[in-house]
Amino acid sequence: MTGQRAYHHGDLRRAVLTAALDVIGSDGPAALSLRDLARRAGVSHAAPAHHFKDRTGLLTAIAAEGFDLLAATLADADGLRDAGVRYVRFAREHPAHFQVMFRPDLHRPEDPALQEARLRAGDRLREAVTAAVDTDDPRLAGVAAWSLAHGFATLLLTHNLTRPVGDRDPEDVFRALTGMLFGS
Repeated sequence: MTGQRAYHHGDLRRAVLTAALDVIGSDGPAALSLRDLARRAGVSHAAPAHHFKDRTGLLTAIAAEGFDLLAATLADADGLRDAGVRYVRFAREHPAHFQVMFRPDLHRPEDPALQEARLRAGDRLREAVTAAVDTDDPRLAGVAAWSLAHGFATLLLTHNLTRPVGDRDPEDVFRALTGMLFGS
């Protein structure tokens, strides 16, 4: 199909989200442009705005989708350590979502869909913490668990753990790390 656009949009919203995740994954969120995404998808420059209104709306949709994916990833965790491993796995498998989810400067934190998705993911982490930790302050224990998994995942994605992790599976390294800190 030379000279014609070969892409048919049965789901333009998904096509724009996928293209945006590709851009974020390779060049970061700052490189995102609705006009560029429209060009990549083979539609008019105004078409993505019908689904997302603007760039911030698109990033909000990415963050909400990311929290939904994270909640699903954590849903069947077998204990707190497994929840942490799954958190690290999520970050590795969805790095573009991960880059956007925890950056309220990029999206609309008050968006109802985003708030609901964030709550679902937070509930999964709280369930794992509550089941594993005997404390008077489960909220603070949740912050500690989240900080460890999020910090490890962030350092991993930003290549700050290249030497310490080496060619080992990062999930195995995270398991070993939690074992060193908290025992088996």
